[in-house]
Amino acid sequence: MAELNKQEIKPAKIRLKEIAEKATQDAWEAKKRGEKIGWCASNFPQEIPTTLGIHVVYPENHGAAIGAKGGGQRMCEHAEGLGYSSDICSYARINFAYADLKECPELNIPQPDFLLCCNNICNCLIKWYENLAFQLDIPLILIDIPRLDAFECDQDRIKYIRAQFDDCIRRLEEITGKKWDEERFKEVMAISQRSSKAWLKAVDYMKYVPSPFSGFDIFNNMAVACVARGTLEGAEAFEQLAREYEENVKNGTSTFKVKEEYRVLFEGIACWAHLSYTFKTLKNFGINVTSTIYGPAFSFLYQNLDELMAAYSYVPNCNIFEREVELRVKDAIKNKVDGAIIHMNRSCKKWSGNLYELERQLREQAGIPTVMFDGDQSDPRAFSEAQYLTRVQGLVEIMAANKRQKEEQNRE
Repeated sequence: MAELNKQEIKPAKIRLKEIAEKATQDAWEAKKRGEKIGWCASNFPQEIPTTLGIHVVYPENHGAAIGAKGGGQRMCEHAEGLGYSSDICSYARINFAYADLKECPELNIPQPDFLLCCNNICNCLIKWYENLAFQLDIPLILIDIPRLDAFECDQDRIKYIRAQFDDCIRRLEEITGKKWDEERFKEVMAISQRSSKAWLKAVDYMKYVPSPFSGFDIFNNMAVACVARGTLEGAEAFEQLAREYEENVKNGTSTFKVKEEYRVLFEGIACWAHLSYTFKTLKNFGINVTSTIYGPAFSFLYQNLDELMAAYSYVPNCNIFEREVELRVKDAIKNKVDGAIIHMNRSCKKWSGNLYELERQLREQAGIPTVMFDGDQSDPRAFSEAQYLTRVQGLVEIMAANKRQKEEQNRE
């Protein structure tokens, strides 16, 4: 393998952090220049604003960052004081609070001139963004992607999505004054493929035993897959990350700094407000996360325009249930997990609604023990350290017993 070049002196994780921060800074600078900037749903087709040269920021990422920095409860409580229910997604509550306050000590983002919404991950986004559009009196552009009722996206769905794709481009041209460039679009698609393939390649190194990295690295490194997937800098940083993990495999090293006693699937969005506790608890037991569909879900693979439209249907919460189960089972088996830890996320009703049945099928089809814990992505009030610790301890007891049984069978 060729040695890392001079541009790769910084570790990939640092480059990825800087790229994510730069995306927000670029939006601030565009706003100061008088350009129109938007707030954008995380799984909205980023090829559109990137091709047009429009700067957007992502309220979901903003909500995760505020939660991780300790401001989630304060912002959620402010939104609840405005009349929003505590049952609403914490990302939405944090965003409603920010739209009202216009500032936050943990992290500020520029106010939007338009909104880009896509409902392939949840229908809460529609009402959330409709409310923002009304509150801020700005345009809302929605790309509606119906939930799949089959394993593959058919041509009728592709045509339906493409019509909205084209309408979105037309409306953004009117709002921003920028013009669509087909050649630039092809460039952005090619770069997005580089980013997606490199990110998936990096994540795939979890299959090695021991894994060359901590599974929580995925949560820390995934932001660029959302905010800058169509940029050359993002693609190069992900390619470097994959090379670093490959080097770790060759050298027998890992960013997981303790002995990997057990390997688990972590299901669901991270508890950003309790990221340190959830990670350290697992680390103390020698548990490494070697399977998750959350981070890799921000990669979109396609070879042509029709496949691009279909790709945005193949995200968690938009798939047919059987496909959701198959994704987890295959990944759990490939990555040799000993058990699964499932986050029953109060915020994400769409994701959590299927989890009891998904847990049962995962346990039976992958042949692994599973535990669930209650939590939330950015509202710390829904999480109990004691409950989480108890569930992890229970899982460790079962995984340890299974490990001893397997060792005894191998000796016979």
